[in-house]
Amino acid sequence: MEVDRPEIVAEVRAAFSSYEDALQRDDRATILGWFWDAPETVRFGIADRQNGVEELRAWRAAQPPVPLGRTLTETRVTTFGADYAVVTTLFTYPSGEALGRQSQTWARFGVGWRIVSAHVSEIRLPSWLS
Repeated sequence: MEVDRPEIVAEVRAAFSSYEDALQRDDRATILGWFWDAPETVRFGIADRQNGVEELRAWRAAQPPVPLGRTLTETRVTTFGADYAVVTTLFTYPSGEALGRQSQTWARFGVGWRIVSAHVSEIRLPSWLS
C-alpha cells in the first residue's frame, strides 16, 4: 500500500480545506455534505456524540457557529492507498483558553471524499500559555 501519494494528499487537503471554510462560514449544508450520508457515520465532540448522519444533522442544526478567529496549526493529512485518509489538526480561538484537537477519517466513495468518522476534543491551556 502506498502512503501519502502526493496527488491523493492534495485531493484530501482540498476537501478538508473546503470543510474548514464551510465550518468557519457556518455553511451547514456544505459542512454536512462532507460527511458520509450513512447510519455508520460517527462524530465525537467535546461534550456530545452523534451516531449516524441523521443525529449529526439534528445536532448541527442546533449548534451556534464556531467562534470567529479559529486558527489551525499542525494540520496533517496522511493517506493510505487512493481511497482512505486521516486528517489531524490543532485549533485555537482568540480567547486562548483551550487547545482544540480534531481528527477525521476520510474515505473515497463514488461521490468523492467523505468524512466517515470525526473526533473533536480540547484541553485547557495552562494559565502561563494563554
